[in-house]
Amino acid sequence: MAKRSLAVQFDEVVQFMLVSLGPRPEASPHRELASLTRVAQVLRDLPREEFRASLKSDLQRRTSMSEGTAAARTEETKTKTVHYQRPGLTAITPYIIVRPAAQFMEFLKSCFDGIERLRMPAPDGSIMHAEVAVGNGAIEVSDGDEQYPTAPAETHLYVNDADATVQRALEAGATSVFPVADQPWGDRWGAVKDQFGNRWHIAKPGTWAQGMESVASVQPYLHLREAHKMIPFMEAAFGAENLGAHQSPEGKVLHGTMRIGNATLEIAEAYGEMQPMPCHLHIYVPDTDAVYARALEAGATSIEAPRNAPYGDRAAGVKDVWGNSWFIATYLGK
Repeated sequence: MAKRSLAVQFDEVVQFMLVSLGPRPEASPHRELASLTRVAQVLRDLPREEFRASLKSDLQRRTSMSEGTAAARTEETKTKTVHYQRPGLTAITPYIIVRPAAQFMEFLKSCFDGIERLRMPAPDGSIMHAEVAVGNGAIEVSDGDEQYPTAPAETHLYVNDADATVQRALEAGATSVFPVADQPWGDRWGAVKDQFGNRWHIAKPGTWAQGMESVASVQPYLHLREAHKMIPFMEAAFGAENLGAHQSPEGKVLHGTMRIGNATLEIAEAYGEMQPMPCHLHIYVPDTDAVYARALEAGATSIEAPRNAPYGDRAAGVKDVWGNSWFIATYLGK
């Protein structure tokens, strides 16, 4: 019998205990689901259907993140020797264009323990391109220009101390979106908006994570209208893998994780304060030309056709129907 994923096993457990649908799940669930099963057993008799749906969504999110992290770690092991990614970057890196970029870099360094790795000034003194390492990930930064105007972004950060990190961000000028609190999926999480317009989801991972080194420190987070359509687009255009997209009864994506290479990003349906923020994403792939062609076939429009860039990448750019720009690259080893 084919081995079933944790997500499938967990869905059976939740369905059986919360809504009594489908066959009885395995008597001995996977060890990583045992703690979640006990929680569901305690709460299964709560009367409100909307609470049951909310509980199921929250627990599914935790399982998706745990399984996605494990899968990403496996992929990272596989790709440590690949040569199509520029050293120091993963397959997905947020490219944040805000002004003044130099002040934004100081914000990253003071609030998130960022380490400046690269700064390329333009003739007028603005920042043409910069890279700041944050944890085991990175954020690329620029002042932009007429072709690439400012585009704040939304990012999910995993840190050792969510409370202290949020407090530093607030002291540096950010405003609170959600206060830090323990979440049903196990994380201690809060959200802020900085003075440059970026939104930050800041979390300390729960017990589902096997140490900070097992978690991607930097993950782009896209709140979209009709977010469910992003899944087939990313699959067709970038060969992305859907690690788990949990939907409301109406079919809206409550939370989803998509993987490209050794990195992940998160998606969800826009709601309330979490409205779309068209942004820039830098992705490394084995074949820029092929991915560029597939992205156009999937409905994206061209920003720039593939070319050999002076910094050693085979590079191209496309814009999806939500307005996000994808900078596609293959490192040529130069």
